[in-house]
Amino acid sequence: MSTAPADRPPSVERLLGHFAAAAPTAQYGRRALTDAIRAVLAEIREGRAALVPAEALLARAERRLEAENRPSLRPVFNLTGTVLHTNLGRAPLPPEAARAVAAVMTGASNLEFDLERGERGERDDHVEALICRLTGAEAAVVVNNNAAAVLLVLNALAMRKEVIVSRGELVEIGGSFRVPDVMARAGCRLREVGTTNRTHLRDFDEAIGPRTGLVMKVHTSNYAIQGFTAEVAEAELHRLCAERGIPFAVDLGSGNLIDFSAYGLPPEPTVRAALAQSDLVTFSGDKLLGAVQCGIIAGRRALVARVRKNPLKRALRVDKMTYAALEATLRLYLHPERLHERLPALRLLTRPQTDIIALAERLRPAIVARTGEGVQVSIEPCTSQIGSGALPVETLPSACLALRPPPAVGRRGEGAWLKALGARLRALPVPVIGRIAEGALRLDLRTLEDEAGFLTTLDAFDAALKA
Repeated sequence: MSTAPADRPPSVERLLGHFAAAAPTAQYGRRALTDAIRAVLAEIREGRAALVPAEALLARAERRLEAENRPSLRPVFNLTGTVLHTNLGRAPLPPEAARAVAAVMTGASNLEFDLERGERGERDDHVEALICRLTGAEAAVVVNNNAAAVLLVLNALAMRKEVIVSRGELVEIGGSFRVPDVMARAGCRLREVGTTNRTHLRDFDEAIGPRTGLVMKVHTSNYAIQGFTAEVAEAELHRLCAERGIPFAVDLGSGNLIDFSAYGLPPEPTVRAALAQSDLVTFSGDKLLGAVQCGIIAGRRALVARVRKNPLKRALRVDKMTYAALEATLRLYLHPERLHERLPALRLLTRPQTDIIALAERLRPAIVARTGEGVQVSIEPCTSQIGSGALPVETLPSACLALRPPPAVGRRGEGAWLKALGARLRALPVPVIGRIAEGALRLDLRTLEDEAGFLTTLDAFDAALKA
């Protein structure tokens, strides 16, 4: 068969016959290759692509197949400066957790089977004892995220009753997810007390009545109110609720299990401290805890039992892979002297700025060698943030590679140049996600640990920048 372009494109069958033994046929199958060839030929007939030799037609079809078969969920390099980035997967799992997931995901496991008694078991048993040991709780339940944990607590303890919350804590988190909306869906009635900036103990005392089902404190983890403010200490609220016979729950959100100040980080409330001053605490597994996405409810045994019996628990439960990853991560906390080395989230948060600058100095020549003529690449100090609603006003000293356009681009073309550069970086084999700020595309290196993998990705960087 001639490979020269003709006035009309070859038929699908002729192309398939010519390339029957080609790699795409073996890799993707005849049917998939047929569909790809038809799509390529349709583009030619409709005038959206030029007629080219047969080998080039197959190359087009192969590129289409590669794009169609590329996983939608892919690894990326998070160089945004946000360590626990909600949109980029939050906490990276430790290797121990990944191995634990791999061990149970391809076959049967004892998810709900008690090996000692030889009968049906409770899936929370795989992690409950560990959670209680690390937090001081009497009992614990795991669901699919912290929003689910809050929903379940509200529905189990306060359905058709009032839930008292300070007006300054009615937060909205990512995705327009609002605490008042959750309460409504849980079948509760919100009772706001105090003002946006000041709430006093008497406000709660006066609001508690026959229809009160729960008092809740929501940790304002994604914003801070400063200035003329007042809030009620959890210990005071706990005493008041105990006197009035009302459960007191704290939505802690981020789920910190350790004293951050011991690692030179800004202090953040711990689950143990919150439980010492409340009846129940809800928190996330994939934020400061550094594990997989889940929500954890921990606290008094009697209240957790009511939560566990709620029909919604089954709808919100997690699978065997979540339990495996969570258990493996929690076990790392039993060896606190090595935790900052073995828990990726904590390791990234405690990374010294000097180490990050040294990494930037090693990487800068590789970036310079691949950028177009006149592109400015500099090493600059910057600040990282923890992210995912933890310590919203605190930052960590870091360093970044700042890429600025050649002078010829001019101020008017600067924005378009930076956006185009960002798009090309996202098109790399392993996409690189930075942030545009102060006239530069900044690659914050605090979260870059795979230096060799990043350099491999840069093999395609030259073409991406100069395209």
